[in-house]
Amino acid sequence: MDGRDEDIQSTRVRVNVLTQETRFVLVQNILSHPEQLPTLREFDYVNPTKSRSTIREHLDTLIENDLVETVTLPESERTRDLPYRFYGLTDTGRELLERFDLLGAEGTLGEMYERLETTPEIERYADAPRPDRE
Repeated sequence: MDGRDEDIQSTRVRVNVLTQETRFVLVQNILSHPEQLPTLREFDYVNPTKSRSTIREHLDTLIENDLVETVTLPESERTRDLPYRFYGLTDTGRELLERFDLLGAEGTLGEMYERLETTPEIERYADAPRPDRE
């Protein structure tokens, strides 16, 4: 198998991982989040029919396939009772979504998030400082 065949196979695997319903919903959750860096608690809130362990398993699969990454706030910037671990798309994940024209709803997803009724706890999580990804 040459490099091109490996790239095609890798892309095929990633597309299969991404298009599984729950994982695709999690990616949409990332895209809809104002900072595109939700916490596990925020995923849990917007996916009430999924258990936290199920969400975590699917996030782990997305991470293993370089579609999503864990982004942490530096220790010096952490605040007690606020999250410090967030989930965002990798460059590979974003490129794959762009390649297959799956980012078209990004603006609409953001608008939907803004209309979401939240609890004070979720608002606190949503307003928590996020790490700089640059």
